[in-house]
Amino acid sequence: MREDPGQQDVAQAESDRSLTTGAPGSADGERAPEPVTGRSAWRRLRRMGRPRLTRANLIVGLLALALGFAIAAQVRQTDLEGLSNLRSDELVRILDNVTQENSRLSGEIRELERTRSQLAAGATSEEARSAAQARLDAIQVLSGTVAATGPGIELTITDPERRVRAAQLLDALQELRDAGTETVEINGVRVVASTYFTDLDGAIAVSGTRVEPPYLIRAIGDPPTMAAAMDIPGGVAESVRRLNGEARVEQRDSLDITSLHTPMTPEYAQPVPNPTS
Repeated sequence: MREDPGQQDVAQAESDRSLTTGAPGSADGERAPEPVTGRSAWRRLRRMGRPRLTRANLIVGLLALALGFAIAAQVRQTDLEGLSNLRSDELVRILDNVTQENSRLSGEIRELERTRSQLAAGATSEEARSAAQARLDAIQVLSGTVAATGPGIELTITDPERRVRAAQLLDALQELRDAGTETVEINGVRVVASTYFTDLDGAIAVSGTRVEPPYLIRAIGDPPTMAAAMDIPGGVAESVRRLNGEARVEQRDSLDITSLHTPMTPEYAQPVPNPTS
């Protein structure tokens, strides 16, 4: 069927208008995209959110990595730059200062070590002197060459019938020694290791010195212990009572023994010399 020429002209005009003006909503003559809805919209959002490796991103990453290495190297070189920027004379001066400070500290260390050694030697010498003096004092007290003081007892033996003999005084001395006495005198005669007793007519001789009743025995040591030793069954007090005498003990907090013993000079015995190393 042939179209009417007028209808063809109208169709041609409509076609020309659409080519020049474009579709509604389009400024450049292109067709507007259809709206996206549903699952296709979510798929498009996921694609947009995925990181895309592009040339620009790669270049930026490489630049950031290079910058990090540069910063790390700069930090490591910070301490060295302070010295590397100095002149030779400045470096020499710094080295001299460090050397002098090291020498000064080394000298102080040596001085402190020397002082410590002196103090240690002094302490050792002082301890040795103190020990030697204490030993000398003990020997002098025991040998009766110096006066002595301390707590003790006074034992008074009365003998109205003069029946007490040297044996009773020797027994009293032995019991005092067993009780720990350290210094003893009898009627003003100092008793030592070499002391001996002999009977005289109506009296007793102590190391050749005549003593007469009442006999006063003064002993330094622990008062309760020595007092108990004088009163044991069959001891000094009981033996004196059998002779119609009396033995009385008094404890003293402080007792002075001033009598001295003059030691004899050994004729044969000599001290053994210390072995030499």
